Amino acid sequence: MELHHAAATLITLSLFLLPSTTTAHNITAILAKYPDFSTFNNYLTATLLSPEIYRRDTITVCAIDNAAMDRFLSNDLTLGAIKNVLSLHILLDYFDAEKLLLLPNGTAQSPTLSPPPASVQITNLNGGNVGFSPKAAPVAATFVKSVESVPYNLSVIQISAALLISAAAPAPAPAPSEANPTAAMSAHGCSVFAALLVSSAEAERAFEANNVTGLTVFCPVDDAMISFIPIFENLTDDGKQALLEYHGMGFYASLSGLRSTNGEVSTLATDGAAKQFRLNVVNDGDDVTIKTPMVTAKIVGTVLDKDPLAIFQLDKVLMPLEVFRSPALAPSPAAGDYSLPAPDAPAESPADGSHRKPNGAAARFISNGVSLSLGLVFILQF
Repeated sequence: MELHHAAATLITLSLFLLPSTTTAHNITAILAKYPDFSTFNNYLTATLLSPEIYRRDTITVCAIDNAAMDRFLSNDLTLGAIKNVLSLHILLDYFDAEKLLLLPNGTAQSPTLSPPPASVQITNLNGGNVGFSPKAAPVAATFVKSVESVPYNLSVIQISAALLISAAAPAPAPAPSEANPTAAMSAHGCSVFAALLVSSAEAERAFEANNVTGLTVFCPVDDAMISFIPIFENLTDDGKQALLEYHGMGFYASLSGLRSTNGEVSTLATDGAAKQFRLNVVNDGDDVTIKTPMVTAKIVGTVLDKDPLAIFQLDKVLMPLEVFRSPALAPSPAAGDYSLPAPDAPAESPADGSHRKPNGAAARFISNGVSLSLGLVFILQF
């Protein structure tokens, strides 16, 4: 289980700084008091389910402990698929221990944060146990104990296992997006970034793979990308690959969700090492900025925001420190006089240039980029 402990470490995030006069629905703060739920808590944050919980008036969180999370993560799922499963653990109704044991007719059905028609069936079993299962599936978990409750708004309970339908089909997922991400970007002011993505088969494959289970893209507008081309062209192939994947997250995040978020998130370029290729999402009212140690970019427009795909325009190119401080990835001396911004934070350990692996597991993505000539970019642009 060392891989998944590393993944859990990778996405250990700072607490959301959510303005409120109460912490009743701040699930991150509540679960932080219980180390046995640390992995579950980390993934609620990494998949942006925490702010969704915060916004609800009545909700039940079915938490699973670290051992159960390890078993669940052994399915080697993408972060988007993990979000789909954990969404089933968020019931849009209030169930504490007393209510669970006194269900009318011994059964109840609750809607969840998972896309409709996904719901969870709750059933009183023999021997006083209470079973939980995705709709029309066998019992997948049983009630263990009540963790905390705020009658009748928030209940946090422990269940014995993840709500999997099967190892092959872990949970109902959003329907694959009918939109082509590169086509949508090309048609809405991000054609240069889209052209670079199309030129890189491995990067495009990483974006397309996550478009099935959930994908968020931060695409720099054409003016920003054109001015960055001389630097991009002088990156190594691995550096180009990492920079492109740095502009995507392997799960769907709505604009309203980003406006409720403050914290670090992993990207398609993130591997299993702590704090590599991460972004900081910061909100200020309706404004959302995406920060890296080298640049702060602002969301200036929405191309598409419909589960499972979100595409947002940025006014700047996101520059990962790991690329520009790594001899294996950084621009060659031929980059000329184009100066890079000074980092906002001390340099992290450089990446080794071979960190990404060819599979779809959460926070582990493929590498090897290909170059696109400046001329082709301008042909596609004009």
